[in-house]
Amino acid sequence: MRAYELMIIFTPDTEESAVQVQVNKLEELANDVGGTLEKVDKWGVRRFAYEMKKRNEGFYVVLEFLAPNELVEIDRTLRLADDVIRHKFMRLPLGEAHKRGLAGASA
Repeated sequence: MRAYELMIIFTPDTEESAVQVQVNKLEELANDVGGTLEKVDKWGVRRFAYEMKKRNEGFYVVLEFLAPNELVEIDRTLRLADDVIRHKFMRLPLGEAHKRGLAGASA
């Protein structure tokens, strides 16, 4: 299993319940390919350093996954979501995954 981190920036007016629905959907997509959602960290509304999509702030959420392969379907889902301003999906290096306690992480 490989460790992945996903940061999502939702529009600031997105309700907490709508964010949770999206997180649940992403967890279901990960489970479908044999992965697991290990951690959800909701940062709340933060101000941007520069304007993105005519907005000055957004609701940040960081997720950590363990999955056997790339979660391509998650990327596609977030590109189509209207309330997502931006997202960044990356594979964590092995050392960082172990530091974060993602025990199932391997090369």
